[in-house]
Amino acid sequence: MIQLPEAFSYTRSRATLARAQVFKRTGPVILDLVVAALCLAAFYGVLKIAGYWLSSAQPQFVVSLKPSSLPLYAFYSVVRIGLAYLLSLVFAIGYGYVAAYNQRAESLMIAALDILQSIPVLSFLPGVMLAMVALFPTRQLGVEMGAIVLIFTGQVWNMAFSFYSSLKSLPRELGEASRIYGFSTWQRFWQLELPYGTIGLVWNSMISVAGGWFFLMACEMFVLGDRDFRLPGLGSYLQTAASADNIPAMVYGILTVIAIIVATDQLIWRPVIAWSDKFKIEQSASADRIDSPILHLIQHSNALAAVKRHTLTPLSERLNHTFAERQQQYRTRQAAGEVKASPLWLRISVLSMVGIGILYAAVSALLKLREINGGQYLIILESAGATFLRVNLSLLLASAWTIPAGVAIGFNPKLARIVQPVVQVAASFPAPILFPIIILGLMKLGGGLGIGSIALMLLGTQWYILFNVIAGAMAIPSDLREVSTLFRFTQLQRWQTVILPGIFPYLITGLVTASGGAWNASIIAEYFHLKGQTLSTLGLGAQISAASDKGQFQILLLATIVMALMVVTVNRLVWRPLYRLAETKYKLEA
Repeated sequence: MIQLPEAFSYTRSRATLARAQVFKRTGPVILDLVVAALCLAAFYGVLKIAGYWLSSAQPQFVVSLKPSSLPLYAFYSVVRIGLAYLLSLVFAIGYGYVAAYNQRAESLMIAALDILQSIPVLSFLPGVMLAMVALFPTRQLGVEMGAIVLIFTGQVWNMAFSFYSSLKSLPRELGEASRIYGFSTWQRFWQLELPYGTIGLVWNSMISVAGGWFFLMACEMFVLGDRDFRLPGLGSYLQTAASADNIPAMVYGILTVIAIIVATDQLIWRPVIAWSDKFKIEQSASADRIDSPILHLIQHSNALAAVKRHTLTPLSERLNHTFAERQQQYRTRQAAGEVKASPLWLRISVLSMVGIGILYAAVSALLKLREINGGQYLIILESAGATFLRVNLSLLLASAWTIPAGVAIGFNPKLARIVQPVVQVAASFPAPILFPIIILGLMKLGGGLGIGSIALMLLGTQWYILFNVIAGAMAIPSDLREVSTLFRFTQLQRWQTVILPGIFPYLITGLVTASGGAWNASIIAEYFHLKGQTLSTLGLGAQISAASDKGQFQILLLATIVMALMVVTVNRLVWRPLYRLAETKYKLEA
Protein backbone atom coordinates (compact mmCIF):
# COMPACT_ATOMS: atom_id res chain seq x y z
CA MET A 1 0.00 0.00 0.00
CA ILE A 2 1.29 3.48 -0.89
CA GLN A 3 1.72 5.74 2.14
CA LEU A 4 0.96 9.40 1.37
CA PRO A 5 3.21 12.03 2.89
CA GLU A 6 1.78 13.63 6.01
CA ALA A 7 2.13 17.12 4.56
CA PHE A 8 0.15 16.08 1.47
CA SER A 9 -2.68 14.70 3.61
CA TYR A 10 -2.74 17.86 5.70
CA THR A 11 -2.82 20.05 2.59
CA ARG A 12 -5.63 17.98 1.07
CA SER A 13 -7.73 18.14 4.24
CA ARG A 14 -7.30 21.93 4.35
CA ALA A 15 -8.40 22.15 0.70
CA THR A 16 -11.45 20.00 1.39
CA LEU A 17 -12.35 22.13 4.41
CA ALA A 18 -11.91 25.29 2.35
CA ARG A 19 -14.25 23.97 -0.35
CA ALA A 20 -16.81 23.05 2.32
CA GLN A 21 -16.62 26.57 3.77
CA VAL A 22 -17.06 28.13 0.31
CA PHE A 23 -20.09 25.91 -0.37
CA LYS A 24 -21.53 26.77 3.03
CA ARG A 25 -21.36 30.46 2.15
CA THR A 26 -22.41 30.26 -1.48
CA GLY A 27 -24.79 27.27 -1.42
CA PRO A 28 -27.78 29.10 0.15
CA VAL A 29 -27.26 32.05 -2.21
CA ILE A 30 -27.27 29.77 -5.25
CA LEU A 31 -30.38 28.03 -3.93
CA ASP A 32 -32.12 31.38 -3.43
CA LEU A 33 -31.38 32.25 -7.05
CA VAL A 34 -32.80 28.88 -8.13
CA VAL A 35 -35.95 29.50 -6.05
CA ALA A 36 -36.33 32.94 -7.65
CA ALA A 37 -35.91 31.43 -11.12
CA LEU A 38 -38.51 28.76 -10.33
CA CYS A 39 -40.97 31.43 -9.15
CA LEU A 40 -40.49 33.38 -12.39
CA ALA A 41 -40.90 30.19 -14.43
CA ALA A 42 -44.08 29.33 -12.51
CA PHE A 43 -45.44 32.83 -13.16
CA TYR A 44 -44.73 32.47 -16.89
CA GLY A 45 -46.33 29.01 -16.87
CA VAL A 46 -49.50 30.39 -15.26
CA LEU A 47 -49.71 33.08 -17.96
CA LYS A 48 -49.19 30.47 -20.70
CA ILE A 49 -51.86 28.15 -19.32
CA ALA A 50 -54.31 31.00 -18.71
CA GLY A 51 -53.89 32.23 -22.29
CA TYR A 52 -54.52 28.75 -23.69
CA TRP A 53 -57.45 27.86 -21.43
CA LEU A 54 -59.24 31.16 -22.05
CA SER A 55 -58.88 30.84 -25.82
CA SER A 56 -61.71 29.62 -28.05
CA ALA A 57 -62.68 25.96 -27.65
CA GLN A 58 -60.70 23.49 -29.79
CA PRO A 59 -62.11 20.04 -28.91
CA GLN A 60 -60.70 18.47 -32.12
CA PHE A 61 -57.12 19.68 -31.83
CA VAL A 62 -54.82 18.38 -34.57
CA VAL A 63 -51.98 16.56 -32.80
CA SER A 64 -48.58 17.14 -34.39
CA LEU A 65 -46.06 14.28 -34.25
CA LYS A 66 -43.06 16.58 -34.69
CA PRO A 67 -40.49 16.19 -31.87
CA SER A 68 -40.45 20.00 -31.51
CA SER A 69 -44.05 19.82 -30.25
CA LEU A 70 -43.14 17.57 -27.31
CA PRO A 71 -41.97 20.26 -24.80
CA LEU A 72 -45.28 22.14 -25.04
CA TYR A 73 -47.34 18.94 -24.98
CA ALA A 74 -45.36 17.72 -21.96
CA PHE A 75 -46.00 21.02 -20.17
CA TYR A 76 -49.77 20.75 -20.74
CA SER A 77 -49.89 17.13 -19.54
CA VAL A 78 -47.82 17.84 -16.41
CA VAL A 79 -50.12 20.76 -15.52
CA ARG A 80 -53.23 18.56 -15.94
CA ILE A 81 -51.81 15.75 -13.80
CA GLY A 82 -50.49 18.22 -11.20
CA LEU A 83 -53.81 20.04 -10.82
CA ALA A 84 -55.69 16.73 -10.69
CA TYR A 85 -53.31 15.54 -7.96
CA LEU A 86 -53.78 18.69 -5.86
CA LEU A 87 -57.54 18.32 -6.18
CA SER A 88 -57.21 14.63 -5.21
CA LEU A 89 -55.07 15.45 -2.17
CA VAL A 90 -57.53 17.99 -0.78
CA PHE A 91 -60.50 15.70 -1.44
CA ALA A 92 -58.78 12.62 0.04
CA ILE A 93 -57.83 14.37 3.29
CA GLY A 94 -61.27 15.93 3.75
CA TYR A 95 -63.21 12.81 2.79
CA GLY A 96 -61.03 10.47 4.84
CA TYR A 97 -61.25 12.74 7.89
CA VAL A 98 -65.04 13.01 7.84
CA ALA A 99 -65.46 9.27 7.19
CA ALA A 100 -63.16 8.37 10.09
CA TYR A 101 -64.80 10.61 12.71
CA ASN A 102 -68.47 10.87 11.67
CA GLN A 103 -69.97 7.59 12.83
CA ARG A 104 -73.36 8.31 11.27
CA ALA A 105 -71.93 8.98 7.83
CA GLU A 106 -68.99 6.53 7.96
CA SER A 107 -70.77 3.46 6.57
CA LEU A 108 -72.43 5.44 3.78
CA MET A 109 -69.23 7.29 2.86
CA ILE A 110 -67.08 4.14 2.73
CA ALA A 111 -69.76 2.38 0.67
CA ALA A 112 -69.76 5.35 -1.71
CA LEU A 113 -65.96 5.23 -1.86
CA ASP A 114 -66.13 1.52 -2.70
CA ILE A 115 -68.50 2.29 -5.56
CA LEU A 116 -66.63 5.32 -6.88
CA GLN A 117 -63.21 3.63 -6.94
CA SER A 118 -64.68 0.75 -8.92
CA ILE A 119 -66.24 2.96 -11.62
CA PRO A 120 -63.93 3.20 -14.66
CA VAL A 121 -62.76 6.55 -15.96
CA LEU A 122 -64.79 6.15 -19.15
CA SER A 123 -67.98 5.75 -17.10
CA PHE A 124 -67.42 9.23 -15.67
CA LEU A 125 -66.59 10.57 -19.12
CA PRO A 126 -70.03 11.45 -20.57
CA GLY A 127 -71.38 13.27 -17.52
CA VAL A 128 -68.15 15.04 -16.63
CA MET A 129 -67.23 16.18 -20.13
CA LEU A 130 -70.72 17.29 -21.14
CA ALA A 131 -71.14 19.18 -17.85
CA MET A 132 -67.82 20.99 -18.16
CA VAL A 133 -68.37 21.89 -21.81
CA ALA A 134 -71.84 23.21 -20.89
CA LEU A 135 -70.30 25.39 -18.13
CA PHE A 136 -67.71 26.89 -20.52
CA PRO A 137 -69.17 26.41 -24.00
CA THR A 138 -66.99 28.96 -25.80
CA ARG A 139 -63.68 28.43 -24.00
CA GLN A 140 -61.02 25.75 -24.03
CA LEU A 141 -61.31 25.79 -20.23
CA GLY A 142 -64.37 23.51 -20.38
CA VAL A 143 -62.63 20.65 -22.18
CA GLU A 144 -59.48 21.10 -20.05
CA MET A 145 -61.45 20.98 -16.79
CA GLY A 146 -63.21 17.85 -18.03
CA ALA A 147 -59.85 16.15 -18.69
CA ILE A 148 -58.52 17.21 -15.27
CA VAL A 149 -61.60 15.85 -13.48
CA LEU A 150 -61.29 12.58 -15.42
CA ILE A 151 -57.64 12.25 -14.33
CA PHE A 152 -58.81 13.10 -10.79
CA THR A 153 -61.19 10.10 -10.86
CA GLY A 154 -58.22 7.85 -11.61
CA GLN A 155 -56.05 9.26 -8.80
CA VAL A 156 -58.09 10.07 -5.72
CA TRP A 157 -59.65 6.92 -4.31
CA ASN A 158 -56.54 5.11 -3.03
CA MET A 159 -55.40 8.32 -1.30
CA ALA A 160 -58.77 8.67 0.44
CA PHE A 161 -58.64 5.02 1.55
CA SER A 162 -55.08 5.50 2.83
CA PHE A 163 -55.84 8.55 4.97
CA TYR A 164 -59.03 6.99 6.31
CA SER A 165 -57.14 3.81 7.25
CA SER A 166 -54.38 5.84 8.95
CA LEU A 167 -56.89 7.74 11.11
CA LYS A 168 -58.69 4.54 12.09
CA SER A 169 -55.39 2.94 13.17
CA LEU A 170 -54.17 5.99 15.12
CA PRO A 171 -52.65 4.81 18.45
CA ARG A 172 -55.07 5.37 21.30
CA GLU A 173 -52.48 6.82 23.70
CA LEU A 174 -51.61 9.57 21.20
CA GLY A 175 -55.26 10.59 20.96
CA GLU A 176 -55.54 10.60 24.75
CA ALA A 177 -52.41 12.74 25.05
CA SER A 178 -53.85 15.31 22.63
CA ARG A 179 -57.03 15.52 24.74
CA ILE A 180 -55.07 15.83 28.00
CA TYR A 181 -53.08 18.75 26.61
CA GLY A 182 -56.25 20.41 25.37
CA PHE A 183 -55.49 20.36 21.65
CA SER A 184 -58.08 22.05 19.50
CA THR A 185 -59.45 20.18 16.49
CA TRP A 186 -57.15 22.28 14.31
CA GLN A 187 -54.05 21.48 16.42
CA ARG A 188 -54.91 17.78 16.63
CA PHE A 189 -55.25 17.61 12.85
CA TRP A 190 -52.00 19.43 12.00
CA GLN A 191 -49.83 18.07 14.82
CA LEU A 192 -51.11 14.50 15.15
CA GLU A 193 -53.51 13.17 12.52
CA LEU A 194 -51.98 14.55 9.33
CA PRO A 195 -48.38 13.69 10.39
CA TYR A 196 -49.45 10.15 11.32
CA GLY A 197 -51.04 9.63 7.91
CA THR A 198 -48.25 11.34 5.97
CA ILE A 199 -46.17 8.26 5.10
CA GLY A 200 -49.17 6.45 3.64
CA LEU A 201 -50.31 9.59 1.82
CA VAL A 202 -46.87 10.15 0.28
CA TRP A 203 -46.54 6.65 -1.15
CA ASN A 204 -50.16 6.61 -2.32
CA SER A 205 -49.57 10.02 -3.90
CA MET A 206 -46.79 8.48 -5.96
CA ILE A 207 -49.03 5.68 -7.21
CA SER A 208 -51.87 8.17 -7.80
CA VAL A 209 -49.68 10.27 -10.07
CA ALA A 210 -48.59 7.04 -11.76
CA GLY A 211 -52.28 6.25 -12.26
CA GLY A 212 -52.70 9.66 -13.85
CA TRP A 213 -50.03 8.77 -16.41
CA PHE A 214 -51.66 5.38 -16.94
CA PHE A 215 -55.02 6.92 -17.94
CA LEU A 216 -53.54 9.98 -19.65
CA MET A 217 -54.09 8.54 -23.12
CA ALA A 218 -57.77 7.87 -22.40
CA CYS A 219 -58.28 11.35 -20.87
CA GLU A 220 -56.60 13.45 -23.59
CA MET A 221 -58.03 11.73 -26.66
CA PHE A 222 -61.40 9.99 -26.70
CA VAL A 223 -64.63 9.59 -28.67
CA LEU A 224 -68.00 10.42 -27.12
CA GLY A 225 -70.78 9.46 -29.48
CA ASP A 226 -70.25 11.43 -32.67
CA ARG A 227 -67.82 13.87 -31.05
CA ASP A 228 -64.05 13.41 -31.14
CA PHE A 229 -62.23 15.16 -28.27
CA ARG A 230 -58.48 15.74 -28.61
CA LEU A 231 -56.24 17.81 -26.37
CA PRO A 232 -52.58 18.73 -26.89
CA GLY A 233 -50.55 16.55 -24.55
CA LEU A 234 -48.28 13.55 -24.21
CA GLY A 235 -51.23 11.14 -23.96
CA SER A 236 -52.77 12.27 -27.23
CA TYR A 237 -49.28 12.38 -28.83
CA LEU A 238 -48.55 8.76 -27.87
CA GLN A 239 -52.00 7.56 -28.90
CA THR A 240 -51.75 9.32 -32.27
CA ALA A 241 -48.26 7.90 -32.82
CA ALA A 242 -49.46 4.38 -31.94
CA SER A 243 -52.46 4.67 -34.28
CA ALA A 244 -50.22 5.90 -37.11
CA ASP A 245 -47.65 3.16 -36.35
CA ASN A 246 -45.01 5.91 -36.18
CA ILE A 247 -42.22 4.17 -34.25
CA PRO A 248 -39.83 7.19 -34.05
CA ALA A 249 -42.61 9.40 -32.65
CA MET A 250 -43.50 6.71 -30.08
CA VAL A 251 -39.84 6.51 -29.01
CA TYR A 252 -39.61 10.31 -28.64
CA GLY A 253 -42.83 10.36 -26.60
CA ILE A 254 -41.74 7.49 -24.35
CA LEU A 255 -38.33 9.09 -23.72
CA THR A 256 -40.08 12.37 -22.80
CA VAL A 257 -42.37 10.57 -20.33
CA ILE A 258 -39.39 8.79 -18.74
CA ALA A 259 -37.46 12.08 -18.45
CA ILE A 260 -40.41 13.77 -16.71
CA ILE A 261 -40.90 10.83 -14.32
CA VAL A 262 -37.21 10.70 -13.37
CA ALA A 263 -37.12 14.48 -12.81
CA THR A 264 -40.30 14.27 -10.68
CA ASP A 265 -38.78 11.48 -8.62
CA GLN A 266 -35.53 13.33 -7.96
CA LEU A 267 -36.96 16.83 -7.46
CA ILE A 268 -40.22 16.02 -5.64
CA TRP A 269 -40.76 12.47 -4.42
CA ARG A 270 -37.31 11.74 -2.95
CA PRO A 271 -37.23 14.98 -0.91
CA VAL A 272 -40.82 14.39 0.24
CA ILE A 273 -40.06 10.79 1.28
CA ALA A 274 -36.96 11.93 3.19
CA TRP A 275 -39.02 14.67 4.87
CA SER A 276 -41.87 12.28 5.79
CA ASP A 277 -39.44 9.87 7.50
CA LYS A 278 -39.49 12.13 10.57
CA PHE A 279 -43.15 11.22 11.15
CA LYS A 280 -42.36 7.56 11.82
CA ILE A 281 -43.44 6.56 15.36
CA GLU A 282 -40.54 4.90 17.18
CA GLN A 283 -38.89 5.00 20.57
CA SER A 284 -35.30 4.75 19.33
CA ALA A 285 -33.73 6.58 16.40
CA SER A 286 -33.06 4.47 13.34
CA ALA A 287 -29.45 4.22 12.19
CA ASP A 288 -30.48 4.24 8.54
CA ARG A 289 -32.26 7.36 7.36
CA ILE A 290 -33.38 8.34 3.87
CA ASP A 291 -31.54 11.46 2.75
CA SER A 292 -32.05 13.88 -0.11
CA PRO A 293 -29.63 16.59 -1.31
CA ILE A 294 -32.58 18.61 -2.59
CA LEU A 295 -34.27 18.53 0.83
CA HIS A 296 -30.98 19.51 2.47
CA LEU A 297 -30.66 22.54 0.18
CA ILE A 298 -34.29 23.56 0.77
CA GLN A 299 -33.82 23.36 4.53
CA HIS A 300 -30.74 25.65 4.28
CA SER A 301 -32.23 28.26 1.94
CA ASN A 302 -32.05 31.77 3.40
CA ALA A 303 -35.05 32.98 1.38
CA LEU A 304 -37.28 30.04 2.34
CA ALA A 305 -36.15 30.31 5.97
CA ALA A 306 -37.10 34.00 5.97
CA VAL A 307 -40.52 33.22 4.49
CA LYS A 308 -41.08 30.57 7.15
CA ARG A 309 -39.85 32.82 9.97
CA HIS A 310 -41.80 35.94 9.01
CA THR A 311 -44.93 34.45 7.40
CA LEU A 312 -45.67 30.78 8.00
CA THR A 313 -44.71 30.54 11.68
CA PRO A 314 -46.64 33.67 12.83
CA LEU A 315 -49.64 32.61 10.73
CA SER A 316 -49.57 29.10 12.19
CA GLU A 317 -49.36 30.44 15.75
CA ARG A 318 -52.21 32.87 15.15
CA LEU A 319 -54.43 30.16 13.66
CA ASN A 320 -53.66 27.76 16.54
CA HIS A 321 -54.51 30.46 19.07
CA THR A 322 -57.70 31.50 17.27
CA PHE A 323 -59.07 27.97 16.84
CA ALA A 324 -58.16 26.97 20.39
CA GLU A 325 -59.92 30.06 21.73
CA ARG A 326 -63.04 29.41 19.65
CA GLN A 327 -63.17 25.78 20.71
CA GLN A 328 -62.90 26.77 24.37
CA GLN A 329 -65.73 29.27 23.92
CA TYR A 330 -67.84 26.62 22.20
CA ARG A 331 -67.28 24.16 25.06
CA THR A 332 -68.21 26.82 27.59
CA ARG A 333 -71.42 27.67 25.72
CA GLN A 334 -72.19 23.97 25.29
CA ALA A 335 -71.78 23.36 29.04
CA ALA A 336 -74.09 26.32 29.74
CA GLY A 337 -76.72 24.94 27.34
CA GLU A 338 -76.44 27.88 24.95
CA VAL A 339 -75.59 25.74 21.92
CA LYS A 340 -78.74 24.62 20.14
CA ALA A 341 -79.00 22.08 17.37
CA SER A 342 -80.56 23.09 14.09
CA PRO A 343 -84.37 22.75 14.06
CA LEU A 344 -85.71 19.29 13.32
CA TRP A 345 -87.92 20.58 10.50
CA LEU A 346 -84.89 22.10 8.75
CA ARG A 347 -82.92 18.84 8.87
CA ILE A 348 -85.91 16.86 7.62
CA SER A 349 -86.47 19.34 4.78
CA VAL A 350 -82.84 19.20 3.64
CA LEU A 351 -82.73 15.41 3.80
CA SER A 352 -86.04 15.18 1.97
CA MET A 353 -84.81 17.41 -0.86
CA VAL A 354 -81.59 15.40 -1.20
CA GLY A 355 -83.55 12.14 -1.10
CA ILE A 356 -85.99 13.33 -3.77
CA GLY A 357 -83.10 14.35 -6.02
CA ILE A 358 -81.39 10.97 -5.62
CA LEU A 359 -84.68 9.12 -6.16
CA TYR A 360 -85.41 11.09 -9.33
CA ALA A 361 -81.95 10.36 -10.74
CA ALA A 362 -82.25 6.66 -9.85
CA VAL A 363 -85.69 6.32 -11.46
CA SER A 364 -84.51 8.14 -14.59
CA ALA A 365 -81.54 5.77 -14.83
CA LEU A 366 -83.73 2.69 -14.39
CA LEU A 367 -86.10 3.93 -17.10
CA LYS A 368 -83.08 4.23 -19.39
CA LEU A 369 -82.38 0.52 -18.82
CA ARG A 370 -85.74 -0.40 -20.43
CA GLU A 371 -84.06 0.03 -23.81
CA ILE A 372 -81.87 -3.03 -23.14
CA ASN A 373 -83.13 -6.46 -24.27
CA GLY A 374 -82.69 -9.81 -22.54
CA GLY A 375 -79.79 -10.93 -24.73
CA GLN A 376 -77.78 -7.84 -23.80
CA TYR A 377 -78.44 -8.51 -20.09
CA LEU A 378 -77.07 -12.04 -20.53
CA ILE A 379 -73.93 -10.75 -22.29
CA ILE A 380 -73.35 -8.23 -19.47
CA LEU A 381 -73.57 -10.98 -16.82
CA GLU A 382 -71.18 -13.26 -18.74
CA SER A 383 -68.80 -10.34 -19.19
CA ALA A 384 -68.94 -9.59 -15.46
CA GLY A 385 -67.90 -13.16 -14.62
CA ALA A 386 -64.99 -13.07 -17.08
CA THR A 387 -63.65 -9.74 -15.79
CA PHE A 388 -64.08 -10.91 -12.17
CA LEU A 389 -61.81 -13.89 -12.80
CA ARG A 390 -59.19 -11.72 -14.55
CA VAL A 391 -59.19 -9.16 -11.72
CA ASN A 392 -58.62 -11.77 -8.99
CA LEU A 393 -55.95 -13.58 -10.99
CA SER A 394 -54.09 -10.31 -11.51
CA LEU A 395 -54.30 -9.59 -7.74
CA LEU A 396 -52.83 -13.00 -6.89
CA LEU A 397 -49.98 -12.62 -9.37
CA ALA A 398 -49.26 -9.07 -8.17
CA SER A 399 -49.25 -10.04 -4.47
CA ALA A 400 -46.84 -12.91 -5.09
CA TRP A 401 -43.96 -10.55 -5.85
CA THR A 402 -44.94 -7.12 -4.48
CA ILE A 403 -45.21 -8.14 -0.80
CA PRO A 404 -41.65 -9.52 -0.39
CA ALA A 405 -40.23 -6.84 -2.70
CA GLY A 406 -42.03 -4.03 -0.86
CA VAL A 407 -40.80 -5.24 2.54
CA ALA A 408 -37.22 -5.48 1.26
CA ILE A 409 -37.34 -1.92 -0.14
CA GLY A 410 -39.02 -0.47 2.96
CA PHE A 411 -36.52 -2.06 5.34
CA ASN A 412 -33.41 -1.05 3.41
CA PRO A 413 -32.98 2.70 2.71
CA LYS A 414 -29.91 2.03 0.56
CA LEU A 415 -31.91 -0.37 -1.61
CA ALA A 416 -34.79 2.13 -1.67
CA ARG A 417 -32.49 4.85 -3.06
CA ILE A 418 -31.51 2.56 -5.92
CA VAL A 419 -34.85 0.87 -6.64
CA GLN A 420 -37.29 3.73 -5.97
CA PRO A 421 -36.54 5.70 -9.18
CA VAL A 422 -36.78 2.50 -11.23
CA VAL A 423 -40.08 1.53 -9.60
CA GLN A 424 -41.43 5.07 -10.02
CA VAL A 425 -40.60 5.05 -13.73
CA ALA A 426 -42.11 1.58 -14.19
CA ALA A 427 -45.26 2.51 -12.26
CA SER A 428 -45.75 5.79 -14.10
CA PHE A 429 -45.00 4.41 -17.54
CA PRO A 430 -48.24 4.34 -19.59
CA ALA A 431 -48.78 0.58 -19.81
CA PRO A 432 -51.18 0.87 -22.79
CA ILE A 433 -48.10 1.81 -24.86
CA LEU A 434 -46.72 -1.68 -24.21
CA PHE A 435 -50.00 -3.36 -25.04
CA PRO A 436 -49.51 -3.54 -28.83
CA ILE A 437 -46.16 -5.28 -28.25
CA ILE A 438 -47.77 -7.71 -25.77
CA ILE A 439 -50.69 -8.49 -28.08
CA LEU A 440 -48.48 -9.03 -31.14
CA GLY A 441 -46.20 -11.29 -29.13
CA LEU A 442 -49.12 -13.34 -27.77
CA MET A 443 -50.62 -13.67 -31.23
CA LYS A 444 -47.35 -15.13 -32.50
CA LEU A 445 -47.39 -17.59 -29.58
CA GLY A 446 -51.02 -18.51 -30.22
CA GLY A 447 -52.51 -16.47 -27.39
CA GLY A 448 -55.10 -13.71 -27.56
CA LEU A 449 -56.54 -10.69 -25.84
CA GLY A 450 -57.93 -12.79 -22.97
CA ILE A 451 -54.40 -13.44 -21.67
CA GLY A 452 -53.11 -10.04 -22.77
CA SER A 453 -55.81 -8.29 -20.74
CA ILE A 454 -54.54 -10.01 -17.58
CA ALA A 455 -51.03 -8.77 -18.35
CA LEU A 456 -52.23 -5.18 -18.74
CA MET A 457 -54.32 -5.38 -15.54
CA LEU A 458 -51.21 -6.63 -13.75
CA LEU A 459 -49.15 -3.73 -15.13
CA GLY A 460 -51.77 -1.25 -13.92
CA THR A 461 -52.54 -2.65 -10.44
CA GLN A 462 -49.42 -4.23 -8.95
CA TRP A 463 -48.01 -0.81 -8.01
CA TYR A 464 -50.91 -0.10 -5.62
CA ILE A 465 -49.87 -3.12 -3.54
CA LEU A 466 -46.12 -2.49 -3.84
CA PHE A 467 -46.21 1.17 -2.79
CA ASN A 468 -48.53 0.51 0.16
CA VAL A 469 -46.35 -2.38 1.35
CA ILE A 470 -43.27 -0.13 1.11
CA ALA A 471 -45.09 2.53 3.17
CA GLY A 472 -46.12 -0.08 5.74
CA ALA A 473 -42.60 -1.50 6.03
CA MET A 474 -41.13 2.00 6.46
CA ALA A 475 -43.71 2.80 9.17
CA ILE A 476 -42.71 -0.21 11.33
CA PRO A 477 -40.77 1.22 14.30
CA SER A 478 -37.06 0.49 14.22
CA ASP A 479 -37.10 -0.71 17.84
CA LEU A 480 -39.48 -3.55 16.94
CA ARG A 481 -37.13 -4.73 14.21
CA GLU A 482 -34.16 -4.43 16.57
CA VAL A 483 -35.96 -6.53 19.21
CA SER A 484 -36.60 -9.27 16.65
CA THR A 485 -32.90 -9.25 15.82
CA LEU A 486 -31.91 -9.20 19.49
CA PHE A 487 -34.03 -12.28 20.26
CA ARG A 488 -32.74 -13.99 17.12
CA PHE A 489 -36.10 -14.54 15.47
CA THR A 490 -36.08 -16.84 12.50
CA GLN A 491 -37.21 -15.39 9.17
CA LEU A 492 -40.61 -17.07 9.59
CA GLN A 493 -41.01 -15.65 13.11
CA ARG A 494 -40.09 -12.15 11.89
CA TRP A 495 -42.79 -12.34 9.22
CA GLN A 496 -45.40 -13.71 11.65
CA THR A 497 -44.78 -11.39 14.59
CA VAL A 498 -43.35 -8.16 13.12
CA ILE A 499 -43.62 -7.77 9.36
CA LEU A 500 -47.11 -9.01 8.46
CA PRO A 501 -48.83 -7.41 11.50
CA GLY A 502 -46.92 -4.17 10.85
CA ILE A 503 -47.80 -3.88 7.16
CA PHE A 504 -51.30 -5.36 7.48
CA PRO A 505 -53.33 -2.09 7.45
CA TYR A 506 -51.29 -0.79 4.51
CA LEU A 507 -51.53 -4.13 2.67
CA ILE A 508 -55.32 -4.17 2.93
CA THR A 509 -55.46 -0.61 1.59
CA GLY A 510 -53.20 -1.65 -1.28
CA LEU A 511 -55.30 -4.71 -2.12
CA VAL A 512 -58.57 -2.76 -2.03
CA THR A 513 -57.26 0.00 -4.28
CA ALA A 514 -55.50 -2.52 -6.54
CA SER A 515 -58.80 -4.34 -6.97
CA GLY A 516 -60.51 -1.09 -7.96
CA GLY A 517 -57.57 -0.29 -10.24
CA ALA A 518 -57.89 -3.67 -11.95
CA TRP A 519 -61.58 -3.09 -12.64
CA ASN A 520 -60.67 0.37 -13.94
CA ALA A 521 -57.90 -1.01 -16.16
CA SER A 522 -60.33 -3.45 -17.76
CA ILE A 523 -61.69 -0.67 -19.99
CA ILE A 524 -58.30 -0.53 -21.73
CA ALA A 525 -57.24 -4.16 -21.25
CA GLU A 526 -60.32 -5.76 -22.82
CA TYR A 527 -60.91 -3.34 -25.70
CA PHE A 528 -58.03 -2.03 -27.75
CA HIS A 529 -57.48 -0.26 -31.08
CA LEU A 530 -54.47 -1.63 -32.99
CA LYS A 531 -53.50 -0.60 -36.53
CA GLY A 532 -57.00 0.40 -37.57
CA GLN A 533 -58.57 -2.70 -36.00
CA THR A 534 -60.55 -3.03 -32.77
CA LEU A 535 -59.51 -5.99 -30.63
CA SER A 536 -61.84 -7.02 -27.82
CA THR A 537 -62.59 -9.94 -25.53
CA LEU A 538 -65.52 -10.90 -23.34
CA GLY A 539 -65.55 -8.58 -20.32
CA LEU A 540 -67.24 -5.66 -18.63
CA GLY A 541 -64.41 -3.34 -19.60
CA ALA A 542 -64.96 -4.16 -23.26
CA GLN A 543 -68.68 -3.51 -22.88
CA ILE A 544 -68.04 -0.09 -21.30
CA SER A 545 -65.45 0.96 -23.90
CA ALA A 546 -67.59 -0.18 -26.83
CA ALA A 547 -70.66 1.57 -25.41
CA SER A 548 -68.66 4.79 -24.96
CA ASP A 549 -67.41 4.62 -28.57
CA LYS A 550 -70.90 4.01 -29.96
CA GLY A 551 -72.74 6.39 -27.65
CA GLN A 552 -74.88 3.55 -26.19
CA PHE A 553 -75.39 5.17 -22.79
CA GLN A 554 -77.88 2.53 -21.59
CA ILE A 555 -75.26 -0.24 -22.02
CA LEU A 556 -72.64 2.00 -20.41
CA LEU A 557 -74.95 2.57 -17.43
CA LEU A 558 -75.87 -1.10 -16.97
CA ALA A 559 -72.26 -2.31 -17.21
CA THR A 560 -71.15 0.35 -14.72
CA ILE A 561 -73.91 -0.60 -12.26
CA VAL A 562 -73.03 -4.31 -12.48
CA MET A 563 -69.34 -3.55 -11.98
CA ALA A 564 -70.03 -1.34 -8.96
CA LEU A 565 -72.34 -3.95 -7.38
CA MET A 566 -69.72 -6.68 -7.77
CA VAL A 567 -66.96 -4.54 -6.24
CA VAL A 568 -69.15 -3.42 -3.33
CA THR A 569 -70.21 -7.01 -2.62
CA VAL A 570 -66.60 -8.20 -2.51
CA ASN A 571 -65.63 -5.27 -0.31
CA ARG A 572 -68.44 -6.01 2.13
CA LEU A 573 -67.73 -9.73 2.33
CA VAL A 574 -63.92 -9.63 2.26
CA TRP A 575 -62.24 -6.22 2.65
CA ARG A 576 -64.49 -4.65 5.33
CA PRO A 577 -63.86 -7.50 7.85
CA LEU A 578 -60.14 -7.28 7.12
CA TYR A 579 -60.22 -3.50 7.69
CA ARG A 580 -61.89 -4.04 11.08
CA LEU A 581 -59.20 -6.58 11.92
CA ALA A 582 -56.51 -4.04 11.01
CA GLU A 583 -58.18 -1.36 13.19
CA THR A 584 -58.33 -3.65 16.25
CA LYS A 585 -55.83 -6.52 16.35
CA TYR A 586 -53.02 -4.95 14.30
CA LYS A 587 -53.19 -1.42 15.65
CA LEU A 588 -49.86 -0.01 16.89
CA GLU A 589 -50.29 0.79 20.60
CA ALA A 590 -48.20 0.81 23.71
